[in-house]
Amino acid sequence: MSDRSQETITLLGRSESRLPASPDAATLETFANRNPQRNYTISLDYPEFSSLCPVTGQPDSARLHISYVPDQRCVETKSMKFYLASFRNTPSFNEDIVNRILDDLVAATAPRRASVRGEFSPRGGIRLTAEAHFPDVAL
Repeated sequence: MSDRSQETITLLGRSESRLPASPDAATLETFANRNPQRNYTISLDYPEFSSLCPVTGQPDSARLHISYVPDQRCVETKSMKFYLASFRNTPSFNEDIVNRILDDLVAATAPRRASVRGEFSPRGGIRLTAEAHFPDVAL
């Protein structure tokens, strides 16, 4: 096992309740993957995602599915929760949100593979689902 003193975990174990004001102010904390020799999948399900429509300012909500195969680093889930909650007052198009989350996860963890799927609540009678992959896959 690796020495935990070299980890960058600051939220876990604290009763912090102040959420970051935006995704730019949030940090995805990581820790060493203790099984880097194996391909395994970490799946996160976040059913209470919210953001703002950049045109109308109305709230958008979604269920997010995040899945990745870690290499050397794993994302710490409390920091992921705070990061995702930081979108609540952020005006963004649904497609941009899914791609931003994937980009930020890849930047933080450098996974072998990753995907982010956002199932957004219907607006105007249309349900939008956006999905992004790393590495990019052809449709």
